[in-house]
Amino acid sequence: MLRLYGMQSSGNSYKVRLLLARLGTPFQLVDVDVLRGENRTPDFLIKNPEGRVPLLELPGGRHLAESNAILVYLAEETRFLPADRLARAEVLRWMFFEQHSHEPAIAAARFWLKLVRGGRDLRTHDIDRWMEEGYAALRVMERHLARRPFFVDGTLSVADIALYAHTHVAEEGDFTLDGFPAVRDWLARVEAEPGHVGIDWHPEPAKPLVPIR
Repeated sequence: MLRLYGMQSSGNSYKVRLLLARLGTPFQLVDVDVLRGENRTPDFLIKNPEGRVPLLELPGGRHLAESNAILVYLAEETRFLPADRLARAEVLRWMFFEQHSHEPAIAAARFWLKLVRGGRDLRTHDIDRWMEEGYAALRVMERHLARRPFFVDGTLSVADIALYAHTHVAEEGDFTLDGFPAVRDWLARVEAEPGHVGIDWHPEPAKPLVPIR
């Protein structure tokens, strides 16, 4: 069985849980509290030298880090990752956008302003930059989604899952989506897709095997 190391409130960890839930893939969830340094223990650093979550442990003991790399791995040969060469490249394009233009502002603002005690005071000098860069990313999304229901080929893909994870909780980082009607409609469409689960969802604990008598 797959084993996912992650933090419940982490948007990056949520991406992977959301895709696994949509796929109906069973997995074991191991909570790693980044705020308490559980990702910096010697045992965890052996699994991922970067000390980041999420981290996917595969059958056989190999590990795969980076949320979007995990999404692509899990989505292979499913409807969430197109087989068409150009469409696949478009999916990757928006996943790169999420990591380089979206997540560094929107997710960072939420982490420091919502999750870290005293984070607003610690990172006061970053807030204006987060707002500027985050709203710039939302404007790009708004222009794109004004003409289409999802990011690529009119169907839900891992590009949508990657961008949804942080966007749907953007207001926890002091962003407002009031001026982004296409983004709000897209969020609702993602949530209406079969198999959707919220960020607080976690799988049922694996049941122990009952010995055969």
